[in-house]
Order: sequence, then structure tokens, then C-alpha cells
Amino acid sequence: MPRTFLIDTDTASDDAVALIMALRASDVRVAAITTVAGNVNVDQCTQNALYTVELCGAEVPVYKGADRPLARHHENATWFHGRDGLGDHGFAPRQRKPGPLHGVDAIIETVDANPGLVIVTLGPLTNVALAIAKRPDLAGKVSRCVVMGGAPCCEGNVTPAAEFNIWVDPEAARVVMRSALPVELVGWHLCRGKAVLGDSDIAQVLALNTDRARFAIESNSHARKALKIQTGEDGICLPDPVAMCLALDPSIGQWSSHYVDVETQSELTRGMTVVDRLNVGDDERNHAVWADVLRQPKRKVCWTIDNGRWKDALLAALK
Repeated sequence: MPRTFLIDTDTASDDAVALIMALRASDVRVAAITTVAGNVNVDQCTQNALYTVELCGAEVPVYKGADRPLARHHENATWFHGRDGLGDHGFAPRQRKPGPLHGVDAIIETVDANPGLVIVTLGPLTNVALAIAKRPDLAGKVSRCVVMGGAPCCEGNVTPAAEFNIWVDPEAARVVMRSALPVELVGWHLCRGKAVLGDSDIAQVLALNTDRARFAIESNSHARKALKIQTGEDGICLPDPVAMCLALDPSIGQWSSHYVDVETQSELTRGMTVVDRLNVGDDERNHAVWADVLRQPKRKVCWTIDNGRWKDALLAALK
């Protein structure tokens, strides 16, 4: 039997490639895609998700979700992904329209209808937090919740302390981290260094000569230039596809389990994913602050991946 996935996304260039990986996986049925304001506004990311589903010839419903974070003004990442999130090349769906449900209600209905499904989140956690707040019992029906977000014990990509998805809606991220969901955290650091697609990797993708391969490279053209400015790395950085790769095959990563919380109050460290890597949260001096976190399960955190296997998985999906 195929595994069932529900994907929540703020669809921009890397999200779209991650969607292709899931939609092309022979042993996965994507039951629904829900969208959330993040990289671009929710209307645009819904259009981007619809285009990607259309490109793959898939019959998967797309539902528009939250248009702003729980308690903050929405701040986008168009400087990185382009005004439309897909590099400003004019990609747009021709036939597909979003489903009638709100994304939060779609999450609830999809989980209820598919107990044991895998949730993969590729954007801010607003929709998931709202669904859990409305129906706390949903957490027990989810087998895995793979979260692309955070910068555990390393630098962020939007502030020195925080990764974009968590920083946009830290209150939602805290709700999810303090819930009973079986969270697996895939941080931004995993798409850096040798995980970046360099010129030879890009040539391999383009040599596949498929619409999906060309779209994957073209939609990330703006993001490649932005990455060079941001980090000095020359290539295409794909955090969401790395997360999807680990959702499809967790053995590609090296994991350990820890308590995790999210900073919501500090101006300096807003959205920081605080990982209790040395297991000191339960110490007497820390227990009062960590008490709510300690009531929930430890979270799996991925620290490294097999970059060769990750790139092989990407090529297979884009054929």
C-alpha cells in the first residue's frame, strides 16, 4: 500500500521541486496540498502549487490556507524567490483551481480520512498550528510530521538566529513544537555546502530533457542569484526538496532526538529553534522555563545527510 502524504507549503521555487518529488514518488499518494502565506502571499503560492500539480499531470486537490501568521504581519521572501516566487518567468496554471475548503479544514478532514498519514510542512506552520488548536486529537492520527524549518545549533538565513519558515510565524512553530505531533525537524543547514546544486549537477538535471527538469532549474534562477549574495555559495540551494527527500527516505539523514522550543519574545532571537542537544532542559536551573516542552515527546532532528543519495533522488524525480 502506498504511503499517504499531506503537504503544507508556501509554494515558491524550492517548494515546487519538493512537490514534484512527492507527486512523482511511486510509493506515495499525496492526498492534499494546503498553502500558507510565507515566501509569497497565499494567493500566489496557491497558484504556484496548482501550476506544479498541473505540470506533473497529477489529480491532487490544492486548498488555500492562512493568509497571515497567527499574531504578526506577513513578511515575504520575494527578494530571494522573485515577485511570483518562481523566478518571475510567467509560470501560471491553465486549468486547475483551488478546492472549496479552507486549508485548515482540509488538513483536519484529510487527517481524519487517512489516519497514519505523513504531514510534510514546507512553509510557516500557521495552518498546522490552527488545525491542532481546533482539533488537538489530530496529533495522534499522524505517523510523522516532517518540518522543513529551523537552524538547529547554527546560523539562520533571515536573521543570525532564525530560519525563514520559523521566523515568519514563531508563535505557530511554538504551538507545533509543544504539541503531541511526531515532529521531525529538517533544518536549513542541510541544503548548504555539498548539498547545493553546482554547475555539474545542474547540467545533469538539464540533460534529463524533461519539462520538470527544465522547470526545476528555471524557477530557481532568481534564487541562485540571491543565494550567491546571501552566502557566497554559487549554485541552487534546495531546502524543501531536501526535506521531502528525508520524508520519502529518512535513512538518507543522520538523526537524534531532543526537546525543541521556539523563541517568540526576543527581538534578537525571534524564531530561533532552541535544541536541547545536551539534555540540560530538565536540570533544576532550566526546568521552570522548559516545563511545557518537557511534557511533550522529544523531536527528531536531522544533522547531516548523504549528499550523493539526495542528488540521486532528485534526478530520479525529475526524469
